[in-house]
Amino acid sequence: MSAAQADDEGRRVRLASHAATSAEVLAFLARDPSVLVRATVAMNRAAPADVDRVLAGDEDERVRALLAGKVAALLPGLAGPEQVQVRDQVLATLAGLVADEAERVRGAIAGVIAGMPEAPRDLILRLARDTAVAVAEPVIRLSPLLTADDLLSLVGCPPTAATVLAVARRPGLPEAVTDAIAATADVTAISLLLANPEAAIRESTLDALIACAAAHEAWHAPLVRRPQLSEKAARALSDIVCAELLAELVRRADLSEPLAAELGRRLAERLAAERRAGEARATSSLAAAESLAAAGALTEQALLEAVRRGDSAMVAACLAVAARVPLAAVERAIRLRSTKGLVSLLWRAGFSMKAAAPVQALLAGVPPADVLPAGPAGSFPLGIAEMRWHVDLLGGAGG
Repeated sequence: MSAAQADDEGRRVRLASHAATSAEVLAFLARDPSVLVRATVAMNRAAPADVDRVLAGDEDERVRALLAGKVAALLPGLAGPEQVQVRDQVLATLAGLVADEAERVRGAIAGVIAGMPEAPRDLILRLARDTAVAVAEPVIRLSPLLTADDLLSLVGCPPTAATVLAVARRPGLPEAVTDAIAATADVTAISLLLANPEAAIRESTLDALIACAAAHEAWHAPLVRRPQLSEKAARALSDIVCAELLAELVRRADLSEPLAAELGRRLAERLAAERRAGEARATSSLAAAESLAAAGALTEQALLEAVRRGDSAMVAACLAVAARVPLAAVERAIRLRSTKGLVSLLWRAGFSMKAAAPVQALLAGVPPADVLPAGPAGSFPLGIAEMRWHVDLLGGAGG
């Protein structure tokens, strides 16, 4: 085919995509100057092996990636004895592509064959040991061809730190592999392992992890949520987790009634102690804020200093004293996560909108996108009547 016959790119793309296009024409189009034409040939499942080999050396990695995905997807249909020659050709092309320097190309193969039982084992092992996370992870997590010994090898001699993380996420991990992950002392990998409900973890291994868990808060929630916990494990966890997770532990359906009752008592004691501590902090902070006010030092700068320290009790107390409202009014705004209520209290206190964003973030846990912003030139975004209404609603009318 001459250049004059194939000078229209749209026509060449249509030819490149058609299953009935001859091998001779496809071979010509595989060397087309247009990347779009070559990419279309790469996706044509009817393209012969010699055309695929040409495209495997294409200068554009996008073309090679499209080819890689297509060729890998051919494998399940090449299992019969009559397909041996074609399969050998496909495998030869894949062997070259799996060694491609472009991560996109190797990733295209991994994405297709990760869960494929028909995939060549040597190809799976090579991809599983790839240093690029995007290539190795789907294969490590999903391939049915990886054995326990393969996984132990990946944990024992990982190509990258991310390799162990991928193994920890794999469904159905046997105890030998979970033991190996626990032995790495990799905090992140162990967190992922504990959060993997299908990972089989020996009771002794779980007990050993719980014994170290006080120093690793990220382990607490997945430990509390493990599918099976012994009474010994549940008791040990009740000593180290926060009240919220202890409440979740108490609600587990697999606890015996006596143990659930015991942990329920611990939770009640913990909540009572936290409540007393919170009340003591509030009382102390309120006294400190009143002292600042008496000395004429309860300024916006003092408020912002407390915000910078992360001292939410002091910020709430400063806001209550300066706004001349009960502390309960500020606490109600916090509990309701009311950005309008907090801004209204800042206005009542005589502070500016400069303090609004940090106060909303600290007291109400409001993300930046949800903060009530200032109006024009830093003004309050609400009208005076509306701000008075919010203060009254919170219970500060008589302050």
